[in-house]
Amino acid sequence: MEKKPKKTEFTRPFKLSHQLLAITSISFESKTIIGHVELMLQPRKSDVKVIKINTKQARINRVGINGYETSFQNEDPSCDLTQRDPKSRNLEYLSQCHLAVMDSLDADSGYNGELSIRIPSEVMRLIKDNKPISVTIFFSIENPKGGIHFIVPEGNGTMAERAAHLFTYGHENSARLWFPCVDTYSEPCTWKLEYTVDESMTAVSCGDLVETVYTTDKKRKTFHYILSIPTAAPNICLAVGPFEILVDPHMHEVTHFCLPQLMPVLEHTTQTTHEIIEFFEEVLSFRFPYSCYKQVFVDETYQEVLPYASVSLFNTNLLFSKIVLDQTPITRKVMGKAIAEQFFGCFMSRETWKDYWVPAGISGYLYGLWLRSVFGNSEYRHWIALETEKLCQYETREGPLALHHDSKDSSFSRHFPHQHPHTVSLMHYEMMQTKAHLIMRQIENRIGPQLLLQAFNKLLSLANTSAQQKVPSSTWSTMLLSQAGFLKSTYSVSGKDISNLFDQWVNKGGVICFNGKFVFNRKRNAVELDVRQDTTNKGTQKYVGPLTVRVQELDGSFKHTIQIEENTIRHDLPCHSKSRRNKRKKIPLLNGEEADIDLNVMDPDSPVLWIRIDPDVNIPRLIHFEQPDYMWQYQVKFERDVVGQLEAIKALEVYPTAATRTVLNDIVENKQFYYKVREEACLCLAKIANAMLSNWTGPPAMFNIFTRFFCCDTSPPIIRMNDFANFQQYFIQKKIPIAMSLLKNANNMCPKEVVHFLLDLIKFNDNSKNQYLDNYYRAVLVDSLSNTITPATNVSSEHKFIADLMPMDIRAIVDEVTRCLNLEKHLPSYKYTVTVSCLRAIRNLQKNGHLPPDANLFKSYALSGFFYDVRLTAVECLVDLIKATASVDELNWLLDLASEEPIAEIKRGILHALVRNPPFVKGSNSPVNNAELVERLWRYISQDSFYDSRLRCMAIDLYHKLFGKSRPMCLPAPKYGVVVNLKERKTQINPNAIKRSASAIYQDFDSVAAPVKLKKPASMPVVTSHSDEQSSKIKMKIKFGTQSQSNSTLDTDDVMAAESLISLSHEFDTESIQYINLGHQGIQSIESISECKNIIRLNLSFNRITFLNPLKELKTITFLNLSSNHITNLDPLSTLETLEELNVAGNMIGSCDRLRCLTGIVNLQKLRLQDRINNLTNPVCHNESYHSTTLSLLSQLLVLDGERVKGRGSELYKMCTELDKQLQSFSHGQMCPCDACKNSERAGRTFGPVAERPSPEPWLKKDYFSFDEKEAKVDNAIKGFEKVLSDCKKLDQIVASKINELSSAQ
Repeated sequence: MEKKPKKTEFTRPFKLSHQLLAITSISFESKTIIGHVELMLQPRKSDVKVIKINTKQARINRVGINGYETSFQNEDPSCDLTQRDPKSRNLEYLSQCHLAVMDSLDADSGYNGELSIRIPSEVMRLIKDNKPISVTIFFSIENPKGGIHFIVPEGNGTMAERAAHLFTYGHENSARLWFPCVDTYSEPCTWKLEYTVDESMTAVSCGDLVETVYTTDKKRKTFHYILSIPTAAPNICLAVGPFEILVDPHMHEVTHFCLPQLMPVLEHTTQTTHEIIEFFEEVLSFRFPYSCYKQVFVDETYQEVLPYASVSLFNTNLLFSKIVLDQTPITRKVMGKAIAEQFFGCFMSRETWKDYWVPAGISGYLYGLWLRSVFGNSEYRHWIALETEKLCQYETREGPLALHHDSKDSSFSRHFPHQHPHTVSLMHYEMMQTKAHLIMRQIENRIGPQLLLQAFNKLLSLANTSAQQKVPSSTWSTMLLSQAGFLKSTYSVSGKDISNLFDQWVNKGGVICFNGKFVFNRKRNAVELDVRQDTTNKGTQKYVGPLTVRVQELDGSFKHTIQIEENTIRHDLPCHSKSRRNKRKKIPLLNGEEADIDLNVMDPDSPVLWIRIDPDVNIPRLIHFEQPDYMWQYQVKFERDVVGQLEAIKALEVYPTAATRTVLNDIVENKQFYYKVREEACLCLAKIANAMLSNWTGPPAMFNIFTRFFCCDTSPPIIRMNDFANFQQYFIQKKIPIAMSLLKNANNMCPKEVVHFLLDLIKFNDNSKNQYLDNYYRAVLVDSLSNTITPATNVSSEHKFIADLMPMDIRAIVDEVTRCLNLEKHLPSYKYTVTVSCLRAIRNLQKNGHLPPDANLFKSYALSGFFYDVRLTAVECLVDLIKATASVDELNWLLDLASEEPIAEIKRGILHALVRNPPFVKGSNSPVNNAELVERLWRYISQDSFYDSRLRCMAIDLYHKLFGKSRPMCLPAPKYGVVVNLKERKTQINPNAIKRSASAIYQDFDSVAAPVKLKKPASMPVVTSHSDEQSSKIKMKIKFGTQSQSNSTLDTDDVMAAESLISLSHEFDTESIQYINLGHQGIQSIESISECKNIIRLNLSFNRITFLNPLKELKTITFLNLSSNHITNLDPLSTLETLEELNVAGNMIGSCDRLRCLTGIVNLQKLRLQDRINNLTNPVCHNESYHSTTLSLLSQLLVLDGERVKGRGSELYKMCTELDKQLQSFSHGQMCPCDACKNSERAGRTFGPVAERPSPEPWLKKDYFSFDEKEAKVDNAIKGFEKVLSDCKKLDQIVASKINELSSAQ
């Protein structure tokens, strides 16, 4: 395997070796924590003068380094993403700002952090001697908005009696939300954790609990934890509460914690934890990486599980008793995934965000192995098929998903940047996890499962050896997972190079779409298979490689591997069997079983029973295969793979025949089939029955099956008492009523006998002798009743909802739903499942016109005080009601709830419901689509959601769903404005000028065939069109009014056309332009600039330029001013070989890597990235090493940011700079005349942030030597007017004299 050269990554000037986190006070009453951290840093560079630390929403009280108190600056630009352009409402601009801000705070992209600490002069000597230093930060957090969540129930009694507790949470690297740290996975260190709490509370954190020390008054106690395994700050957590503690009886290293009075369900829920740990230890041949493991169940969690180093925080709703069936597999799957992430994700974490897929894929793959061992191969195969289908649907809908990017530039047009974990859409984030474990299965197929597990073991062994190093060592880097390291590990174990697999599936995005069909060639006894690829969808890619095809023949199942090539479509598959006409025979199946199959319906000349493409789901693909209906019937009945059975059931939906009905009935009745296959067969049978209305005979579909299974043998109409001992039959008992409720008659209504049957199931339901709860079954029956509801016949605005006027069946449904809902208030079911179904049924009755569309019911259930699932269901119903009624008040109420709600998961649920079911379609005339909604969402995205990246990204998804990536159409357009498109001979005029509605911003007029006569404003110039060849390329936008009116149009596509360039430069054509000033023009697109082939000096400052591609053609330019724009990428400038001076101050350049493209411009002598006089800068300028890194990267520079760095005068400049620093150091202290410094005990040392001196200003103003153009024009106008007036007087005198002469002559 060839080794690729390793790209040089950023190296922090300090190595974090150890950190102390001490929380000294926790107040549940005021929701406040007070503490301090101490970071042990090992210097790597001797010229660093500032230390950067990550912290958010914390108040920094004091900072010290080695005992010396020092100054600091705490600045968080993420609190307002669009502060540079607060008027913009363009999502593309927001995405650029979002990524630039996140990069400027990311510890992996540079020496970044919100907290900048100045190193005292007393400590600089230690740094130069390469000796470790200690940084102490005292902080407090009051009423936090995110990162740490306080749960304080209302009521009387102490906090412990009220079960008050807290826990920390966050999305990816969000530890900065609750304590100062180096918030990155790539900086592991050892930890000492101290938490002081009330004596009735217990503090649970990472590592080993070494001691608990009480205070002298015995009212408080301090928990001391030691984590000797190097761990990154994002993997540190804390949970404090009056927990009940359970030591696992089977594995004493495992401890479980729950809130008071939940111990019985905790014991049942966690009884299999030791088995999960033992499974992973056996599979990986590696012991659990931590000496202990703690499972803490808390309320109102951020998500179902939050895995941290040696700790997993679970939602209390996952707890279940032995009488609950449906929750059992859900909770155990969540626990299994959490333990898998303890190995890969916590013990071994990712190195960079680009490598996130490696630990996510390994933990997902291990979880799949555990799932197969516990729940069976059918459950595992079904899970893989669902994950693959989900991924394919996402990529074909949203575009390709690449897991690893070598470049920061996205090639996919999404509405969010994918380069940072805090800018990625939540759905995209989940799909990354899905694709990661599917790619890991492909690696398993390539090198084999045993060798893959050996590679995992090697990674763990190296990390464990590295973790034993007690002193800071570079070997700690082996505890970080990267794509290159994983590729190297697999190669060393297997000797196989899988880099081509990575290139196709990891570094690139897209799924495969196959369309297949076949013809049997009787003469050659072969199958001629035709496989074509469909690449028309945006999320597909061209596949070249092997593809597995399995053909079931009369003599057995045979596997063929065909090679998919660029131009190869047809493939010949030789058959191994001869046809047997009308002979019954035992057919050997894939699993070795022999089945007695009736061959009368098949082609007598063909031995092929069915064909499957990629049966093992080895690649992410969508397959559309054509074969006769009898083959699908054979496949669903005799194929022993659940994936093949589900594929056949889906294909049979379009074959409504008696044979299909018989086969599906057999599947539902056969208890040997996997229960999820039987469930899908029920749903398919309902569709077949609806398509066979004309020739359907007998009772409704599945009625006899349900009667045979669950009714009395002697009296079939009487339903037996519930008995859920047979789990598979229990799930079928729930699915059949749902499927029957989907049946329709000729009038597209549910048959009355089905409605009465469902009502009887609810009426005669008896669970008195059942050992399990029936709440899920009762909820399903309510859902079934809801499915039978059909639209009312007479629905109008004046329609009165009277119970007596309702149809009998609808009235019975309303009565039953009301009874169930009222019964829940007195006898609540487990997790209020029946209430959830009742709310959905009520909303369905409203949608179909049987109940008034009243939102008060859903609003009451959405408020705090109800169970989590009930609140989210009420929110979903309210969102659907808002979409139907277009109620602005209800939407504002819902958005108010999302802003004020303290539970993060409820906020996420509200935004998720709005994204899934948006209140209006983009561009519609709905009353909800208004400027107020735009401003509210924009403010929430830019400012209000700074504390939670998940909420911010979901709000961005909602904004994109409603308004798209460009400026929303509902916003008012500028007062005056004309767009002339000479190529299309059209003029677009602002409708506000002619008082049109805001729904259509521009109205098209034919400027040639039918010129429009409008009253021209006084400031409107005359626009003429030209018919020559050059003018056909022109697209011009002319703006009118004042400068402020011009600025209001900046969100539209402002294009500087070629004619405008000619007019401004006073030249004859664009190729004659050599000097031009286009500053302060509001330009966004500069396409026409590329026509100025001979330009030498160009000023594009103070515009809205983002992309610089048109500048590639300027081969003669020497001076370029791009200051105060929206530029993030300078790569197009790499071709400007003649460029000597470049100004890009006031843009969004996030790192020094963006300057690497300028290294080839040997003539570049002057570069400006920050302008202190005009207060223009870039995020990269905040890095301490920015100056030195830029100079080392661009060695040809003579002047950087106005500083002479090389050549004549550079020494004098440096000397003056040092003199300024010396003078500034005496700004407070012994030489300061202020009383505060004279009375200070430490005169001469700075305290807190140092007040900055005023920035230097130029001696002369910018326009000192320029004349007032406006005044000059006025003077000229006055002189001209006076001359005209005098001419008029002379003319008047001449006319008067002539008149007198004529009158006298008469």
